[in-house]
Amino acid sequence: MDLNEYLGLFLDESIEHLQAINSSLLKFEQKLDDEGVIDQIFRSAHTLKGMAGTMGFDGIADLTHEMESALDLVRSKRQPATPELIDTLFVAAEQIEAMVDDIANGGKGKRDVSETVARLKQFSNTSEETEVKKASTANPSSTFKCDVYSESVVKQSLASGYNVFVIDVALSEDVILKAARVFMVFERLQSLGDVILSDPTSDELEQEQFETSFRVLFVTTNTAEEVEKSIGAVSEVAAVTVADYAPEVSAEVAVTAIPEVSPVSPAAKEETEQGPVAAAKTIRVNLERIDRLMNLFEEFIIDRGRLERIAGDVESPELTETVERIKRGTNELQSLVLTLRMMPIEQVFNRFPRMVRSVAKDVGKNIKLHITGAETELDRTVIDEIGDPLVHLIRNAVDHGIESKADRLKAGKQEEGNLTLRAYHAGNRVFIEIEDDGAGINHEKVTRIAVEKGILTQEDAALLTPEEMSMLLFAPGFSTAETVTDLSGRGVGLDVVKSKIESLGGEVFVETKLGEGTIFRISLPLTLSIISAMLVQLQDETYAIPLTAIIETTSLKHEAVLQAHREKVFDFRGQLVPLIWLTDVYGLESAESEAYSVVVVRSGDRLAGLVVSQLIGQQEIVMKPLGSYLEGIRAISGATILGDGRVALIVDSNALLRK
Repeated sequence: MDLNEYLGLFLDESIEHLQAINSSLLKFEQKLDDEGVIDQIFRSAHTLKGMAGTMGFDGIADLTHEMESALDLVRSKRQPATPELIDTLFVAAEQIEAMVDDIANGGKGKRDVSETVARLKQFSNTSEETEVKKASTANPSSTFKCDVYSESVVKQSLASGYNVFVIDVALSEDVILKAARVFMVFERLQSLGDVILSDPTSDELEQEQFETSFRVLFVTTNTAEEVEKSIGAVSEVAAVTVADYAPEVSAEVAVTAIPEVSPVSPAAKEETEQGPVAAAKTIRVNLERIDRLMNLFEEFIIDRGRLERIAGDVESPELTETVERIKRGTNELQSLVLTLRMMPIEQVFNRFPRMVRSVAKDVGKNIKLHITGAETELDRTVIDEIGDPLVHLIRNAVDHGIESKADRLKAGKQEEGNLTLRAYHAGNRVFIEIEDDGAGINHEKVTRIAVEKGILTQEDAALLTPEEMSMLLFAPGFSTAETVTDLSGRGVGLDVVKSKIESLGGEVFVETKLGEGTIFRISLPLTLSIISAMLVQLQDETYAIPLTAIIETTSLKHEAVLQAHREKVFDFRGQLVPLIWLTDVYGLESAESEAYSVVVVRSGDRLAGLVVSQLIGQQEIVMKPLGSYLEGIRAISGATILGDGRVALIVDSNALLRK
C-alpha cells in the first residue's frame, strides 16, 4: 500500500493533535490534578503514536509511547506530576513538532530523541509497574460493579439457566498491538455467548488505555473450563481466570454497557469519535484547489468589469439588466469564495503560549499570556505571513517590555507579568494587539540611542512627537539591548517586522505609557486578492487607490493651494494637509490647472491629499503582483487588469506618506 497518498492527512491531523497537546500541557502545568486535561494529552499522544506507527515514522511513535506511559501513571495516581515531568513533556512536544515539520518539508522525520525517551522511561519506573500488574492479576475477584440495566440482564440470565462469569484476562508483558489481542479475545467470547460489560470500557480497550489486563462480565451456556480453554488459545494471552459471578449492586455506574458490540469495532469507533452529523458537515479541501477556484473567480471579476463597460457603451436595457443581475450574483459568490480563503488566526496564536513559557523561563521572568479573539478570521495569505512578525513582537515584549521580578516588586506591581494577545475586526480590516503591563518605552533613552547610532540628528530628535519617538524602535539596526543575547541586541527584528507588515498592506502603531506598559497594534486588510478601489486618471494612464486608505475625495481650486515649510498644503477641516502630485511621483507630465481633483488618504495618524487628473469611479479590482523583475517600485503595491484589457497600477499610499 502506498502511504504517500495519506501523508497530507497525517500532517494535518498531527498539527491539530500537537496544538491540543501544547494547550493542554499549559493547563496541566497550572492545575496538576485536572484529570480531563491529562486525558486530553493522553488521547492526542495515543492518536499520534498510532498514525506515526502506521506511516513508519518510528521516532514520533517511540516518543509518544513514552509520553503515554508517563501520563498513564499520573492518571492512575501511581506517580505524582512533577515540574521535571512537565518540562520533559514540553521538550517531547517540541521534538515531535520538529519531526513533523521535517516530514512536511520532504524529510524522514529523523531526530535524536533518546535523551527525552530515557527521561520519560525513568519517570515511568517500569519495574514498579510490573509488580503492581502481577499483584492485581494474582488476586482476581468474582464481583463486578453493574448498573441497573446490566444487573437486570444478569438476573434474567441466571433465572433462565445461563452461566454468568467474571473473566480476568492478562496479556503478555511484551505484547504488541494490545487492541488487536483484545479484539481476538472478544471474537472468541462472542462465539460462545454475550459480553455484558467490560472493565476498562470498550472505548478504553479500543484505544489501548489500559495496562496488560482487563475484565469482562460474560453470559454463556458453556462451562468455565471451555471458556478458559478458548480464550487461552489466543496468542499473547498470558493468563485467564474464569470465576462465577457474585452480585454486587452499586449505585455508581462504573462501566458502560456494550451488549453484542466488539470493543474494537471500526464502525463504532468512527461513529463515536466523529459522529455522522459532523462528518456530513465538514470536509477537508486541498488549499491548492481553493487557490485555483480563487484564480478562476478573479478572471471572472475581470470579465465582469469588461461586460459592464460594453453594456454602458451599447446602452441596451436588456443587456444592462442582465449585467446587473450578474453583478448581484457575483457579489454574493465573491463573498462566498473569499470566505473559503478565510481561516481563524487561532492556528497562529496557538504556537505562542508554549513560546512565551519557554522564553520567560530563559530570562527568569514569570509571565502569563492572555489570548482573546483567536476565532477572528483572516485571509490565508495573511495567515501564512503574519506568524514571524508576531514572534518578533512577542519576544520583544517578554525580553524588553516586561520587567524582571525584582523590578516589578520594586515598582509596586505583582511579580507575575501579563502579556495579552488579542485580535478583532474593525470595518474591513483586522487588528492584532500585543499588550504588556511592563515598564513602557523610555522615549528619552530611545532618542539618545537613535542619535548615538546616527539614525537622526540631535536637532531632529528635539522635534519628534512621542508617537514618532516610539516608531524609532522600527528603524534598521536600532536596539536598546546593552548586551547581545540569544533573544536580542543584534539590531535585527522590529525593522523586519514593519517591512513585512507593510508588504501585506498593513500598518503598525505603538502606544505606550511609562511605567504602565506598551501596546503594539497591527492593522491588516481582510484579504489581499479582491479589493474595492477608486480608479483615477493621471494624464492618459489609469491608476487604482484602495478604498481602505481613502477618507474622501474633493475638488480643490488653484488659489486654495497654500505653501508651508517648503511644501504645498491645503486646509482640510482646519488642518494643514500636504499635497502630493502623483504625476510627479510616477514621472508623468504635470500642468497647472484652475482646479484639482484630490483624494485624501490616511496612513496611521498622517494625512495627505493625492492630486490626480480625474476621478473615474469605484470598482472591484483583482490585485496581481508585479513579479520579481518589477518589485521594489516606489509607492506601487501591485497591478490589476481593467475591463477593457488595460493594466492599471495600484497606488501604495502607505509608502507615499512614509518619511
